[in-house]
Amino acid sequence: MAKGAEGFSDGDDKKGANLFKTRCAQCHNLKAEEGNKIGPNLHGLFGRKTGQVEGFAYTDANKHKAIEWKEDTLFEYLENPKKYIPGTKMAFGGLKKAKDRNDLITHLRNATK
Repeated sequence: MAKGAEGFSDGDDKKGANLFKTRCAQCHNLKAEEGNKIGPNLHGLFGRKTGQVEGFAYTDANKHKAIEWKEDTLFEYLENPKKYIPGTKMAFGGLKKAKDRNDLITHLRNATK
């Protein structure tokens, strides 16, 4: 785990929804029928391995990372995506505040089922 990070704990779904809308929705969808955008569709995210959304052109770095997306891996990834997966094309600087990551992950867990 990243130095100084305390790990995932349940956050505020409503605040997470707002974070998704302002920081993620321009590149990602949440519902199965919405398809991919600049980034892959996030429906079914939890339990999926990196680089696995059909029809999305991932970098080799994403395909070969081979970690499973769950609360703790997302908590670390969302702090600094380019550090967690060197070579990713995701142009997102990350969420430095643990509370923001907890809120967003809680929302993603609920909204991507």
